[in-house]
Amino acid sequence: MKRDPYRDDPVFEMRDVTHAAEAVPDCFEDEVAIDFPSVEGLVERVRDSFLGGDVPDGPCMLTHEVRLSNGEARLGAIVPLELPIKGTCHCCGGRGEVWTEPCLACCGSGDWLVHHPIRVSVPAGVSHGARFRFRVLAPHAIPVRVDVLVAVA
Repeated sequence: MKRDPYRDDPVFEMRDVTHAAEAVPDCFEDEVAIDFPSVEGLVERVRDSFLGGDVPDGPCMLTHEVRLSNGEARLGAIVPLELPIKGTCHCCGGRGEVWTEPCLACCGSGDWLVHHPIRVSVPAGVSHGARFRFRVLAPHAIPVRVDVLVAVA
C-alpha cells in the first residue's frame, strides 16, 4: 500500500484528532465581553401577570390614609394619591452599573423611586375606618398592593 506524499502538509494536520486542538486557532481570543441587563425582574413580572401571582406582604405593600370631610364621605369623592413605587433604573436597566462603573443615577442599587399618580374613587356613604385594597401595576415597577384607610373628620 502506498503512502500519501502530502499527508504531512498543514492542511491534513487539522484532520488528525491528536493535533486538532493545537492546529485550530481560538477565534474568540480577541473578543470583548459585553454584559446585558438582567431580565430576571421582567420574567418575574410577566410570570406573575400571566399566572396571576399574588403580591406578597412586606416591602411591596403601601398604606395610605385618606381624610374626608363629613360632606365628602356622604356624597363620595375622587381623591388623588401619589404612590412612591420602587421601579427599575432607566440609566442602567436595573443592573446597578454602567459597563464597569456604578450607576450614578441609582447609586448602584438598580432601583429608582417612581412617583405614580392614581385617583381613588371613594363611594358615597363611606364611614370612618373603611378600607380599600387594590393592586397597582405600573410600567417599569414591581406590582404593589395598596391599602387605603378612610378617615372621616
